[in-house]
Amino acid sequence: MSVVIADDEQLARQELRFLLEATGEVEVVGVATNGLEAVDLIERLDPAIAFLDIQMPGLDGLGVVRRLRDNQIEPPHIVFSTAFEQFAVEAFKLEAMDYLLKPIDRERLAATLARARRAVADRLTEPPPSPAPSAFAQTAAQRPAFTKLLLRAGARNLVIGPEELVYATIANGIITLVAAQCEGQSNFRTIEELQAALDPDMFWRAHRSFLVNINRIREVVPWFKSTYQLRMDDKKSSEIPVSRLQSRRLREMLNL
Repeated sequence: MSVVIADDEQLARQELRFLLEATGEVEVVGVATNGLEAVDLIERLDPAIAFLDIQMPGLDGLGVVRRLRDNQIEPPHIVFSTAFEQFAVEAFKLEAMDYLLKPIDRERLAATLARARRAVADRLTEPPPSPAPSAFAQTAAQRPAFTKLLLRAGARNLVIGPEELVYATIANGIITLVAAQCEGQSNFRTIEELQAALDPDMFWRAHRSFLVNINRIREVVPWFKSTYQLRMDDKKSSEIPVSRLQSRRLREMLNL
């Protein structure tokens, strides 16, 4: 299971990393020293679990979860770690998986990881696949309702066909559409809403923050820890991260 750790105290980060890696069950893919770094790591690395200290400068652990949701990003399984009990109620209101008190006990951590393992397995479990025109189709979605997309670039309102869209991404609640020769903002509120309006045979959710046109993938690039990036066919040759789950699907689709 991939893990991100966020704690502003160096000794606490080191101790938690040591305890986690000693279990042999997880891979620590990123370490943050504050909440803002944690948000960035979670967006980029798409970990299965995030261990967050509650009291951190700039943005605390509770604020990390709220910021991710404000950015239309589904948080990973969250485990809060803190020396204080009084934040537990608020933590569980945010649907935290667990709440660990420092110093962290090995047996207590093992129980948390066992719970996380079951939750991750449940999240990855998918219904048996049904015949579909495309292996990249995520669901048996309805045919797209939109034959044109509006792209706002400064004072201009550009209209493009879906086949011209290279990829779409969301950050801070704003969706950006990138076409071969232009880019701009979309009026869609979420990536899910945009995806539902597009042809599922053409558009693939490579990462929670990215929707890509599979016909515009120029190159598949091996990346960090058995994952991939997609080099796209836009004028910047943008590189799009593929999440761990989708990397596994990509290997199956392309026999990588």
